[in-house]
Amino acid sequence: MLQIDGSYGEGGGQILRTSLSLAAITGQPIAIANIRANRSKPGLAIQHLTAVRAAAAICQAQVKGDAVGSMQLEFIPTCRAIAGSYIFDVAQTTGAGSAGAIMLVLQTILLPLALAKGNSVVTLKGGTHVPWSPPATYIELVYLPILLQMGVQAQMQVKSWGWYPQGNGEVELIISGQSTPLKSLHLVERGNLQAVKGLAVATQLPAHIPQRMVSRAENLLREAKIKTDIQPGKMRGIAPGAGITLVAEYEHSLAGFSALGKLGLAAEKVAEMAVEELLAFDSTGAPVEEHLADQLLLPAALATAASEYRVAEVSTHLTTNAWVIEQFGIAKIAIAPDTKIVTISPTGIS
Repeated sequence: MLQIDGSYGEGGGQILRTSLSLAAITGQPIAIANIRANRSKPGLAIQHLTAVRAAAAICQAQVKGDAVGSMQLEFIPTCRAIAGSYIFDVAQTTGAGSAGAIMLVLQTILLPLALAKGNSVVTLKGGTHVPWSPPATYIELVYLPILLQMGVQAQMQVKSWGWYPQGNGEVELIISGQSTPLKSLHLVERGNLQAVKGLAVATQLPAHIPQRMVSRAENLLREAKIKTDIQPGKMRGIAPGAGITLVAEYEHSLAGFSALGKLGLAAEKVAEMAVEELLAFDSTGAPVEEHLADQLLLPAALATAASEYRVAEVSTHLTTNAWVIEQFGIAKIAIAPDTKIVTISPTGIS
């Protein structure tokens, strides 16, 4: 059984999710200690427990320690991931409603199911747009399109928007499984910025709110002489909420930036937060933004050949995720601090 120290590096949930994904892909039994030790509330939160249960379902794993607050986990797959129809609901994990971040659950099971033979349909219920996690629109507009370049065929649709703290959102994920390995990724140069596209959304709020986010974002980006195509939308959801996702489309790469509304925060300010992040990233000249940097490590480690990409920032999320992947012996990862180029050299899965 492979022993993983959950307190290593940034000591957050990414260690758990990557370990679960690789256990489901390789069949490797794992034991994780000190789960989320560096967080203010350590141990498994509801979305992490849902990810554990989801990963266990797809590879029929035997699990010990799967409880809210648990800092120890044993996860023993009885087979590699099996394609099929699945429903994972964070509210059913503990029998109480929650806005647990279902995009974190999605990222745990996506690659195992993408590498399984056969197609899968996965329904995820909970929080679609939650602080400190990638929003569903980011996954749909940035993460999945880049993974498609590597051979991951997956489509996602938001059926209902779930904001913190009410949750109750729903997404449907359709994955075309394949038995062939993934293609490598090369993103050292991004090329010119073509345009900024995006989506501003509100649920259970007046239609002028998403329109105000669009107007403010477009005005700021026009001042920077950037072409825009940002759409407003009133969407389905059980509670009031608002947010904006902007996608910078470069010749060779995509980068996404989001901001969520909250009570007392003007719609214009929400738009400004997303635009400021985008412009700050654009000034770095890098092809890969900070959040995508660590999310690309795992698919690159599963590819047929070496990948390399240049990041805007070498974060502790990135270095920690690299360490976790190397524990499984499927790839060597080098991160050059001066050029900020990440090189992933797969060694293959036994």
